[in-house]
Amino acid sequence: MTNPPRHEPTSPRDLVGIGIGPCNLSLAALAHPLAELDAVFYEQRPGFDWHPGLLIEGATIQVPFLADLVTLADPTSPWSFLNYLRTRERLFPFYFAERFHIQRAEYDAYCRWVAQSLPGLRFRHQVDAVRWNPERDVFEVDFTQLDAEGEAEALGRTYTRNVVLGVGTEPHVPDPLQPLVDAPGVPVVHAADYLEHRSGILAAEHVTVVGSGQSGAEVFLDLLRHRPAGREKLHWIGRSEAFAPMEYSKLGLEHFTPDYTRYFHALAEPVRDRLVAAQWQLHKGIDAGTLAAIHDELYRRTLHGGWPDAVLTPGVRVRTAGRIATTKVELHLENLQQDSRSRLTTDAVVLATGYRDRPLGRVLAGLDPYLRRDSGERLRIDEEFRLVLDPSVTGSVYVQNAELHTHGVGAPDLGLAAWRSATILNSLTGKESYPQPSRTAFTTFGLEASLHHGHRMPQARQARHLTPLVDGT
Repeated sequence: MTNPPRHEPTSPRDLVGIGIGPCNLSLAALAHPLAELDAVFYEQRPGFDWHPGLLIEGATIQVPFLADLVTLADPTSPWSFLNYLRTRERLFPFYFAERFHIQRAEYDAYCRWVAQSLPGLRFRHQVDAVRWNPERDVFEVDFTQLDAEGEAEALGRTYTRNVVLGVGTEPHVPDPLQPLVDAPGVPVVHAADYLEHRSGILAAEHVTVVGSGQSGAEVFLDLLRHRPAGREKLHWIGRSEAFAPMEYSKLGLEHFTPDYTRYFHALAEPVRDRLVAAQWQLHKGIDAGTLAAIHDELYRRTLHGGWPDAVLTPGVRVRTAGRIATTKVELHLENLQQDSRSRLTTDAVVLATGYRDRPLGRVLAGLDPYLRRDSGERLRIDEEFRLVLDPSVTGSVYVQNAELHTHGVGAPDLGLAAWRSATILNSLTGKESYPQPSRTAFTTFGLEASLHHGHRMPQARQARHLTPLVDGT
């Protein structure tokens, strides 16, 4: 490690961000015009990328384009999606396209444009540890500067009054399937790496997609469109009881508002846990348009007689799995409703089995004595997205997209990214740098909330006093 690290200021910064995904990129964009804030964001990757393995042609994001990095907090920001289109001279084509939901690849390109334009972003910087220095009342952030090959190049340290964690999620592989991923031979890949391995998967004689969410649907549709009619040889299985559409009614979407987030945060911990499990269709279902496209493609293949060689089976879980020789995989399946079991032999597997929060233990190990946890040993997070720390710590550690257990289904939703960033910045600056709306939903969540919206519970009907009529009046 011969190269010196980038010069770091001796006086503490106001904010150090760890991770540069959409959430922290939103925060950086909204922090940019606040001249009083000295903020820097570190990311170990060489540049911004957003689920590159799932940028399938035609796949769209599941929120309107207004849910960009900044608009729902500041529509006048230069980092809006519409301004991105203007700088690319694509505003009129977008206007005539009349698209409310943009393609994933276009959202990724927009975020790259913001990341390449904003100062204060440090890619190829891996944060190794965060500690609290009680003598100086600051956090110490240790990092490693990486070279083009991802190898350590230099060590550095910076000091900050506040930290924000935005490290995101990582692909999840269920335990029964982990041995298949770790072993070479038959292609078994997580959907996060689908495009990288797509040609090999398409060449396989029989392909199985595991997972009944949006990613599984998009991968299955892409495979279906590129397999010959009558010789598709596709299986799509998932644990949920149906290939269910995502809840997308207008009042249902009000679960992704600040109003509902505040209501959810105030609930008791056991109630929150029950709600998260029950509300899976709000954020883990499949876009109705994707389901319709799959059905259209399957139906088209019946026009000349016969059915496509594609099996779609929900309500099935993989109990165990193993390799047969070096060319095939055998999945041991179970249907809990039927109490039946079966085996499926296949030549390639795509695991659309979702994502899990990245572990924070390594980065936060130095703060462990100061952290406060709930009954499930999860980090406690206050309404302003701050970790609850020992009162002796005068700085704050904020989190982004790690608060599902405390803030509800809106935590990973792109539509709340700008509002959450604005909330964090208002907390940091101690003023309304970004004024927040007092109400965001027609739905009134909870009884007490009705008082805040200017409503009153109806009073019991009172008996009316009748005025006697007097003759001649």
